[in-house]
Amino acid sequence: MFDEDANTTVPVEIDNEYNEELEFFFDDKIRKIWHKQEQEWYFSILDVILYLTESSDPKQYLKKMKHRDPELSSKWGTICTPLKMKSKDGKFRQCQATNTEGILRIIQSIPSKKAEPFKLWLAKVGREWLEEAADPELSFERMIRTYRQKGYPEKWIEQRLRTIDSRKQLTDEWKRDNIDDSRQYATLTNILTKTWSGKSVKEYKEYKGLHKESLRDNMTNVELALNQLAEVSATAISQAKNPHGFLETKETVISGGTIAGNARRELEQRIGKSVISPLNAQTPSLLDDSDENSDL
Repeated sequence: MFDEDANTTVPVEIDNEYNEELEFFFDDKIRKIWHKQEQEWYFSILDVILYLTESSDPKQYLKKMKHRDPELSSKWGTICTPLKMKSKDGKFRQCQATNTEGILRIIQSIPSKKAEPFKLWLAKVGREWLEEAADPELSFERMIRTYRQKGYPEKWIEQRLRTIDSRKQLTDEWKRDNIDDSRQYATLTNILTKTWSGKSVKEYKEYKGLHKESLRDNMTNVELALNQLAEVSATAISQAKNPHGFLETKETVISGGTIAGNARRELEQRIGKSVISPLNAQTPSLLDDSDENSDL
């Protein structure tokens, strides 16, 4: 998936034709738990194996699978995370769990008809990534198609694409300022968001009822505009001040966020309500708060 908070510029989306095959991630038979520290869903490995193989002994199947795949076995310590999950008897017991990336790696070692659609999907994603790396314009075409399939309004899509360009200009500026650590990118993004909106990224997501979803994909037009103003301002200030390193760059980020924060407060004062909205993409059309959609 496309992570604008990291040093990534190639978006990869799941096409609708594959959504049905990926539904097992949301099946009630698959035990899962939200890992607050990692901010990711973790799934029961044995439940996934049982679902895909219908084996009468998932533990034995897993043992044989690791024996067949020495590379998987050698990396098992990093793939598998012991977590407590609710058992059939209602008690919580330690079980082998992993995140989405780990599950997709395990699926590659399962010779089952049910696993084939996932392998095809992984191959498709890999091919798309290579195509988009060679021709970045393809990534935008794919992104537009995905947003339309999800029901986002055209005006919202246009604005969203502009914010992606603004974000890239800002991260390019950060690279010039010798920011090359993904944790620093995340920290600067968090500072910028907190400064203009009054909420950290985590608080903002919680307010909108989000977990791993993209915050920007769940913003209204006004929220996107203010976030873009913060990023454009931070970029312009950085270009003028020419900072070096994290601390100096942090000051430009705060300055950019303050400009957008002041604009937000003035707008809220004039319209008499907060523009920080609890709306999310569960109803994408509601995210377009332009006049023609104000009656939605």
